Amino acid sequence: MKRVAVTGLGLVAPGGNDPDAFFANLAAGRSGVGVLPHVSSRLSTRIAAAAAFDGAAHFPAPRLRMLDRVSQLALVAAQQALRGAALELSAEERAATGVFLGTGMGGAGTTDEGYATLYQEGSDRIKPYTVLMAMNNAAASWIGIENALGGPNLTFSTACSSSAVAIGEAWLRIRSGASRVMLAGGAEAPLTLGTMKAWEALKTLATEDTADPAASCKPFSKDRSGLVLGEGAAVLVLEEWEHAQRRGAAVHGEIVGYGLWTDGAHITRPTVDGQARALQLALESAQVPAASVGYINAHGTATLQNDAVETAAIRRVFGASAERVAVSSTKSMHGHLLGAAGAVELVATLLAVRSGTIPPTLNLRVPDPECDLDYVPNVARHNQDIEHALTSSFAFGGTNAVLVCRKV
Repeated sequence: MKRVAVTGLGLVAPGGNDPDAFFANLAAGRSGVGVLPHVSSRLSTRIAAAAAFDGAAHFPAPRLRMLDRVSQLALVAAQQALRGAALELSAEERAATGVFLGTGMGGAGTTDEGYATLYQEGSDRIKPYTVLMAMNNAAASWIGIENALGGPNLTFSTACSSSAVAIGEAWLRIRSGASRVMLAGGAEAPLTLGTMKAWEALKTLATEDTADPAASCKPFSKDRSGLVLGEGAAVLVLEEWEHAQRRGAAVHGEIVGYGLWTDGAHITRPTVDGQARALQLALESAQVPAASVGYINAHGTATLQNDAVETAAIRRVFGASAERVAVSSTKSMHGHLLGAAGAVELVATLLAVRSGTIPPTLNLRVPDPECDLDYVPNVARHNQDIEHALTSSFAFGGTNAVLVCRKV
């Protein structure tokens, strides 16, 4: 089996438009959650985690007319990752390099706009590129097209684990020798009226903290009230270890394990069994004992049920080591990016391992007896020697994915 290096990181997310700026804000406990700049009077929820991103700064007007915001975010993240990896691919290598991307909602903004045009404005004409902008595989396709990548181009849509699955499947492909280089990650742009109203209807969104709107997302805290929606993208360059070494590439970390398991029980309700099995499979594939894991970037959505179930799953798999492992939910600062969450959180995890700084779980002020692990409350920990770390993504529909990375 081949080793898999991460040689490029690209990210646009709440709290930073590149990986280093994003992680610096996480480490400092600076939240990207807040009141949406333009809140419709039809929304009872004013809180979200928006990326400070203007597509016009990156694309000319004719290009923007063909790109939903989700594709804009993904393309910028991909270009960052490729530049950072300093890849100079031959024509033959480009023909074999693939793109695996995850998204839950795809071109939600375009879909929303089309429906508004038809049903609210009463017009019979919508944008001619609506299908091409809204389709879930648009972002991955554009990354492949703009970089002349002829390898497999696949979009994974497993709700909140979409990008973790995309990265895990890309890892498997390189590990087996089927590919030497893959771009993998995820993108999501769900902060539209229609999407937010749909999430409102599920009654899973956080109640606004009126004293401090930025503190509305409270993972693992007893006073948690729900998740905060976010938008963003992260793309990683995954590379066969020997290929990266031959060209002298800088390596951000190594992906060593991947666990994928389905609850198979309920469309929204998580199970301890499903999450524990994904965690166990990830450790087994990495051949890493639980005791050697120093950090878990938790799914940690701040919903009442998920946080308690995730705590129980970690305890089941880690046993006595659960008392020693540091666990944090960076969603407290960047919100829940749905299909992009796994990729964004893997970037945070890799940078935590590399820097020795564990980002905190912000807003954890009220202990919950059902959530009794070391959640790194409110303040980052520095100078930590982390050999292995996990990041977990658990989803509606029950698809659970866990990635394991190692310091290099």
